[in-house]
Amino acid sequence: MPENIEKFLNRVAEAAERSMTLSKPVQKHDELRNIYVKPVLIKEKRLFAFTYHYERRDEVKNYDAAQMLDVLKEMLPCRFLNAVLFTVDEDVTLLVSSKGKATLQTKKVQECREQNLEHDKQKARLINPANPWWYQLGLTTREGKITADMQHKFKQIYKYAEIVESLVKPMKFEGMVHIADMGAGKGYLTFALHELLTQRLNLDVDIKGVEIRPDLVLKINEIIKADNLKGLEFVESSIEAYHPEQLDVLIALHACNTATDDAIASGIKAGAELIVCAPCCHKQIRQEMERSGRFDAITRYGIFLERQAVMITDTIRALILEYFGYKTQVMEFIEMEHTPKNVLLVGRKTSKNAKDPKVLQQIAELKQQYGIERHYLETALGLNC
Repeated sequence: MPENIEKFLNRVAEAAERSMTLSKPVQKHDELRNIYVKPVLIKEKRLFAFTYHYERRDEVKNYDAAQMLDVLKEMLPCRFLNAVLFTVDEDVTLLVSSKGKATLQTKKVQECREQNLEHDKQKARLINPANPWWYQLGLTTREGKITADMQHKFKQIYKYAEIVESLVKPMKFEGMVHIADMGAGKGYLTFALHELLTQRLNLDVDIKGVEIRPDLVLKINEIIKADNLKGLEFVESSIEAYHPEQLDVLIALHACNTATDDAIASGIKAGAELIVCAPCCHKQIRQEMERSGRFDAITRYGIFLERQAVMITDTIRALILEYFGYKTQVMEFIEMEHTPKNVLLVGRKTSKNAKDPKVLQQIAELKQQYGIERHYLETALGLNC
């Protein structure tokens, strides 16, 4: 082992109070991206909590002082090339080059640092995994710890809550906020929405989770009743058949193919102030493009045809929302690495004059360019572009 790595490990062993980070994986594609180490006090015993930050999940393991040093010896420099030790009065940085040369740097710190040995310190979270419904929905243990196989799912839910908060916070609602979550499925995002709006934003809500599968509706309503959640209910219905009388916010995440259009049409007809969709399965426009036989240098390749169909489908949806007086925005929803479909289409109702014929002209030109006869959303809204 290089001398400076031994010196670093000795400094770790000698430090009375310390925390650490390990970074810069040897293998660029290593799923384990970094490790954060902090001292904790568990049942009056001093341990070291290692938080392993993977690409899609976090894992925490606790070690005593001897075990901590053993783990560090395994990780440096075989797995990580950089490490920083944070003590009360200095930072000690270990840098290992790709050729194995180890450099040690020490820097005195000016600020007064205090060690916090509290284990699992509670943070102000948008979504609290300790709430009982997350256990009943299968995402956490009874103690409120997110299960290993649900770490990535909970990150998705949390990201969704962050986006929704940014969209809802600036809006001015009067009285009860009527919300429909179309195609609510297992209820993860619907419960996150209810928790965010009631516990974080203190809104009076009436949220309907619209789901066609009766077994899911029954199960979710039992959880709602058991937890006494006011303003939340699941209803058994298809998206196409659900027509709310009052609607302020329309949510439709991953509603397949034209079900997204049925949801958007429902929101427009009800005059919803906010429409949020994560479209999925853009089959209708692709089939129209294939039938027309009007291929160009891009769309003659199947994979590019699919991506083009996705963009055209959602572009026309955004334009139709604009035609009906909505300011539209398209943003990334979750990770884009596995699918081109995880985008969020957002429409905010404005006071400006709607039904600009120039918007219909843009839609008509797009359709003509790609041999599209009709977009399903046109039919759902009785448009003739």
